[in-house]
Amino acid sequence: MQPTEPLQPAIDPAEALARMLGKTPGGLVLRLLGPTAWRRGVAATNTLPAMVRLGHLPHRRPQKKRMLIIVNPYATTVSDRLRNLVVYALQGRFEVEAVSTQAQNHATELSREARDKGYDVVVAFGGDGTLNEVANGLAGSDLPVAVLPGGSTNVVCRTLGIPNDVVDATEHLLSLVDDWRPRKIDLGKVDDRHFVFACGVGLDATVVRRVDENPKLKAKAGPYYYSWAGISGFYRKYLLKAVRVRVEVPGASPVEGITAIAQNSDPLTYFASKPIRVCDGIAIDDGTLSLAVLKRAAQRDMPTLIGRLLGGKKTAVGHKQVVHFDDVLNATVTSVSKEKDGSLKPFPVQVDGDYIGDRTKVTLAAEPGALTIVA
Repeated sequence: MQPTEPLQPAIDPAEALARMLGKTPGGLVLRLLGPTAWRRGVAATNTLPAMVRLGHLPHRRPQKKRMLIIVNPYATTVSDRLRNLVVYALQGRFEVEAVSTQAQNHATELSREARDKGYDVVVAFGGDGTLNEVANGLAGSDLPVAVLPGGSTNVVCRTLGIPNDVVDATEHLLSLVDDWRPRKIDLGKVDDRHFVFACGVGLDATVVRRVDENPKLKAKAGPYYYSWAGISGFYRKYLLKAVRVRVEVPGASPVEGITAIAQNSDPLTYFASKPIRVCDGIAIDDGTLSLAVLKRAAQRDMPTLIGRLLGGKKTAVGHKQVVHFDDVLNATVTSVSKEKDGSLKPFPVQVDGDYIGDRTKVTLAAEPGALTIVA
């Protein structure tokens, strides 16, 4: 892992930042630097600018915290110049190293290595999948995770109150330096894989798998491509030949259905700016999961279910084809559909919006306080 070299501006830094983002300097400079900004290392006032710090810091400023930024260069909104902008801005208040992921699960490996290297914070810069990998590397440790949005949806950022715009999110992260308060949040676990906000089997995992197969359309069409993938997946795979699963929660009667979604936080996702809520009574720090099961795939049920989900106010709970379990500590999901040879048919599984394969049985569990964050 090689530290990122400090960027040396050849022109006025404010104008450089404006050019990087393709915006006019006036409004951007005012927003990022503030009216009392330092320019070329000389303080105009005793007030530090909101985002970019230049020159020597006052001698009373405490030692900079060490930050590792794990960047997914393939995330929807991440580019080299945006990465450079973020690194340059954060160098004012942090000792920054940045490294780009090279393959799937690389962020998990980098995060595990960071545990014993003296970092004060690890930043996941990418989508929800990048954060999932970082969380899997740091679960159970006290090393805090921060998040910068670079994906198409950024569910966890929004859930934690982090701005969904990377410039605003960077400014927000800088504002936390003088009031550094790491806290614990829960994680869910499916078999040996942690998840931050949700795990799904069945129809939603089929949608994720289909979307992941075409990242270019995912980036261009966003939520509309997810909608198309959901509709086509429903008619092709679930209307006539859905894999049925049995969901078992201790203390409750088993339920059979065609889709099961476990949530560690609310909402499940977003359609553009509109939250999609499936489960009730769930928070990211309440120590439990919520679980919803869709009992059947009938065309006549879809309009009322979709209407509830896209309405933004109601959850799926209360729909006649949805069974809900609250305060879940553990559960199992097992296929009950069989192939012609008598073997169980596998079902697809997704965690935090990433497809992780097909299984015939999974075990779900809540892990209270498993991840330390700064947000």
